[in-house]
Amino acid sequence: MTKLLRLEIGRRARRQIKDLSSWWRINRTAAPGAVRDELKRVFRLILVQPYIGPPALDVALPDIRRIHLSRIGYYLYYRVLEHIDAIEVLALWSDRREEGPPV
Repeated sequence: MTKLLRLEIGRRARRQIKDLSSWWRINRTAAPGAVRDELKRVFRLILVQPYIGPPALDVALPDIRRIHLSRIGYYLYYRVLEHIDAIEVLALWSDRREEGPPV
């Protein structure tokens, strides 16, 4: 039997998601819901396959993974917390930045 994981979105990631979503709706009028749609898609994916994202090598914390949201040009940084059956989302970070997020 597969354990059901829950999704926890950290405060920093929540703010980044909110800021990007607001900016996107105003500035990307051809696809105003793209951020929401991509996040829903990737959240479903990592809840079913939590280790699908490769380890992130551009962050300080250990055991962080990232998955690319190519439609919007961002990485979602997260970690699997097996001891509490959860996935913690840590950051939503532009793929154009040379360095990873401060996690």
